[in-house]
Amino acid sequence: MKIGIDASRLAAGQRTGTENYALQLIRGLAQTAQPSQQLELYFNQPPRPAVLQALELDGQAEIKAMPFPRLWTHARLSYELLRHPPDRLLIPAHVLPLYHPQNSVVTIHDLGYLYFPDAHTSNARRYLDLSTRWSATRARRIIAVSQATKSDLMRHYSIPQAKITVIYHGYDRQHFQPVTDPAKRQLARARYGVGAGRFLLYIGTIQPRKNLLRLLEAFERLAAEPDFADLQLVIGGKPGWLSEPFFKAAARLQAVYPGRLHLPGYLDEADIPALLSEATAFVFPSLYEGFGMPVLEAMACGCPVVCSNSSSLPEVAGDAALYHHPLDSAALTSQLRRLLAQPELTEELRRKGFLQTARFSWERCVNETWEVFKIGNKI
Repeated sequence: MKIGIDASRLAAGQRTGTENYALQLIRGLAQTAQPSQQLELYFNQPPRPAVLQALELDGQAEIKAMPFPRLWTHARLSYELLRHPPDRLLIPAHVLPLYHPQNSVVTIHDLGYLYFPDAHTSNARRYLDLSTRWSATRARRIIAVSQATKSDLMRHYSIPQAKITVIYHGYDRQHFQPVTDPAKRQLARARYGVGAGRFLLYIGTIQPRKNLLRLLEAFERLAAEPDFADLQLVIGGKPGWLSEPFFKAAARLQAVYPGRLHLPGYLDEADIPALLSEATAFVFPSLYEGFGMPVLEAMACGCPVVCSNSSSLPEVAGDAALYHHPLDSAALTSQLRRLLAQPELTEELRRKGFLQTARFSWERCVNETWEVFKIGNKI
């Protein structure tokens, strides 16, 4: 059986959630493929050596680099699939091409643009709606990364329940674990300019959907209280669309509380476990998440989590987080204050977090994806 996979998202120089999902899934599929199962990986440009190294391919995958100036998915990839159709096609983090095999599987990550349209540009919102509707309607099978996404597909696009399989993400268990070496933790602090004392940490793209203006509001309230005079906030991530209002508000806050709000940009993946291990809490106030990988990674490193009760986040965090309504910055402030004031609560959340993360693994994700492929010729 030949399985074609759109690997174009791996060309990104700095991987975020969907790119990391594509990498982990493709690597796992390549490592567990049987001799009768051949993978073809379609790239829109020759993959960088670092990508090939990360994939750890071992002869079970063929690389097809097909550079094309515009409309790569619908033109160039469609042409390849027409000339050399695979038995299965997997689209892990993109849109289904116009021409595709009958037995195509697409992963849908979220429909957040329907709930919070103002968090996207109008063009981006239209594209997301049209491309997701097209992919969900035309694919033979859909992988949803959470029950929340499955429910949204059924509610908004009338996708039959039997067509959707929920397969949760995993996380890198070798990488995301508590860092106990104080020197490594202090080195990570110093690298991003974080001084002594407690700090809250957010990691993710800086865009309206992540609800970071309300995080700034909550931090400003806490920073003004004498009990939290040492408290800092680290917001790590690259700017996304419509990020200008956030940076304007952050600049004002930095002027009021110099040295307490840090915006280091994209964080080196190697430093993240040490920062999570050192942080007082991981804060994720997102308006909407298809899965919420950073929450899982934080819990795996023993970092207490405070997050919104939106979409899939309760599925991921279970009883191992403190929740707030995403539109209520006062509730976020209250939960942060509660955690900061109760050391025993920190230990309880750490313990529950380790238990919760045991439910998720890339091995399970890969095995369940193989099961989707195995549903005969009528997948």
